[in-house]
Amino acid sequence: MNRRSFLTTTAATAVLAASGLPAFAADPLKIGFIYVGPVGDMGWSYQHDQGRQAIEKEYGDKVQVTFMESVAEGPDAERALTQLALAGNKLIFATSFGYMDSVMNVAAKFPDVKFEHATGYKSAENVATYDARFYEGRAIQGTIAGRMTKTNKIGYIGSFPIPEVIQGINAAYIHAKKVNPDVEMKVVWAYTWFDPAKEADAAAALISEGCDFVLQHTDSTAPQAKAQEAGNVYTFGQASDMSAFAPKPRVGSTIDNWAPYYIERVGAALDGSWKTQATWGGIGTGMVGIGEITSEVPEEVKAEAMALKDKIGAGEYHPFTGPLNKQDGSAWLAAGETPEDGVLAGMNFFVEGISAELPK
Repeated sequence: MNRRSFLTTTAATAVLAASGLPAFAADPLKIGFIYVGPVGDMGWSYQHDQGRQAIEKEYGDKVQVTFMESVAEGPDAERALTQLALAGNKLIFATSFGYMDSVMNVAAKFPDVKFEHATGYKSAENVATYDARFYEGRAIQGTIAGRMTKTNKIGYIGSFPIPEVIQGINAAYIHAKKVNPDVEMKVVWAYTWFDPAKEADAAAALISEGCDFVLQHTDSTAPQAKAQEAGNVYTFGQASDMSAFAPKPRVGSTIDNWAPYYIERVGAALDGSWKTQATWGGIGTGMVGIGEITSEVPEEVKAEAMALKDKIGAGEYHPFTGPLNKQDGSAWLAAGETPEDGVLAGMNFFVEGISAELPK
């Protein structure tokens, strides 16, 4: 728009306002999302897309929302983010940890665009971060698995050895061990967020080692299908309810509820109050939900798990409460001590009792 057309439009708007007639509607806020997996993965990306749809429902024609799915971390992500910025999107949500450096690079080139990065820790004046305390849900899963396992072997499919995943493995093991001193934790690294074939292979490897519970930090339902084939193996839904596999093998789930956060942040962008921040929500804020615990779980175990959920949600209990040692036996937390968030955010060790090797 040139200066003359701008002045004409402004004057016309003023005349309409003075006459009591409706003024021209403001252009919608253009918002972009990128997902590491397909929106139909029924896990991580699916839940983020549910949040995107919640934005559209909440704000209607005030927003124009687009998404790009199955965007690989690395150069592809940087190209996708650049494309969204060049297309006029003024608020962009990047929904995977491995997008972090790409977000920072593109944000530096587009200072007038607001970026939100899920699970990252780097920020800037136009880059905010948001994360969920997934480890809180893993503590509840560990309690159920520890109570129900017949083999005393619990398996965990890790995506990448980053703090978020290590937190989950540790929390699940600690709480399984609390209720079953004989429990062992087996870990297989898939080195992917979403790859059904690799996830199925990882589940099969854990099952072959005698694990009758398989937890996952990957996004497809392939581990559920592999457990269903085995017949005597239980699983938990990851990120979404994965209810198609209930009541067995999926006996419970952690649910990532991003919608309230997305609605709040879009509202801030619309009213001009958006600013960079770091958000780390959990059960207490509703960002981490606990899905249906099925009839396969004994009532007393369900009650114990839900009581733990309520204590965590109320802030009465922290899943990492000492005494706890690191894997090498060195002291980490004294009795009753809990870690600061910065320590958790950089977690790079297993706790004592886990025999699996942590990749460097």
